[in-house]
Amino acid sequence: MSSVKIEVAVKEHCKLGESPVWEEKENSLLFVDITGKKVFRWNSLTKEIQSVPVDALVSLVSLRKCGGYIITQGTRFASLNWQNKSVTTINHVDEDKSNNRFNDGKVDPAGRLFAGTMGNEIRPAVLERKQGSLFTLFPDHSVVKNFDCVDISNGLDWSLDHRTFFYIDSLSYSVDAFDYDLQTGQLSNRRSIYKMEKEDSIPDGMSIDTEGKLWIACYNGGRVIRIDPETGKRIQMIKLPVDQTTSCCFGGPDYSELYVTSASQGMDAAAWSREPQAGNVFKITGLGVKGVPSYSYAG
Repeated sequence: MSSVKIEVAVKEHCKLGESPVWEEKENSLLFVDITGKKVFRWNSLTKEIQSVPVDALVSLVSLRKCGGYIITQGTRFASLNWQNKSVTTINHVDEDKSNNRFNDGKVDPAGRLFAGTMGNEIRPAVLERKQGSLFTLFPDHSVVKNFDCVDISNGLDWSLDHRTFFYIDSLSYSVDAFDYDLQTGQLSNRRSIYKMEKEDSIPDGMSIDTEGKLWIACYNGGRVIRIDPETGKRIQMIKLPVDQTTSCCFGGPDYSELYVTSASQGMDAAAWSREPQAGNVFKITGLGVKGVPSYSYAG
């Protein structure tokens, strides 16, 4: 095992940093600040950070095959043109719950975007339970609801053979697996494959490595953990200097760098003095494993 190194990659102090995704052709990391209502792009070569402000809570950013990006804002899917900073609606989800919003999401190997909703927080850390759903945006821009009764729709990824879909509903403190039909995008046979340890706290964003193991950012746990979905065992834990770790993705020239987003929401002066790096994006190197490139939305 090589020596693990943790450093700040992007100094941004996001309120709620989320949805990191590596864009290979730009040597860049994309991510969002949900409550800061901004999409960021950090160039790993020049260290330049650019951002596009948007007019609603923006919870994910993904690559698009036709160029530009796709984002979720409130309860709509939208395209983002980075050059002219314009946002164009692609579709809305039919949510009869006016205070719902999108949260995490990811593109599958066939170019469909999976994204889930959650109830807005009534006050910090208190939200309406079971208000969310998991949706699929197909390349033809049609939307399908996969299931509902979700608390906080979070981390998602696919097994290396694309036959299993991994998913986190954060307040279940569980990582679940579904059988996945890549031809249709249909999910079946839901089961729990990992129950969080108490000290891990809340499971948030997730990413798979080339060995088929899952890396999970633990919100309020200040760590990322690596689990084996076959055995249901935690096999590694990396502690970070901030508590509110939110999501992670692999990137860098050979996908050997793990980028971890974090949040600074709700912190008082005492918390800031303990965690002056809260809200930044961290880079972990020396893990000895690599990740899988992101898929691009095909619509």
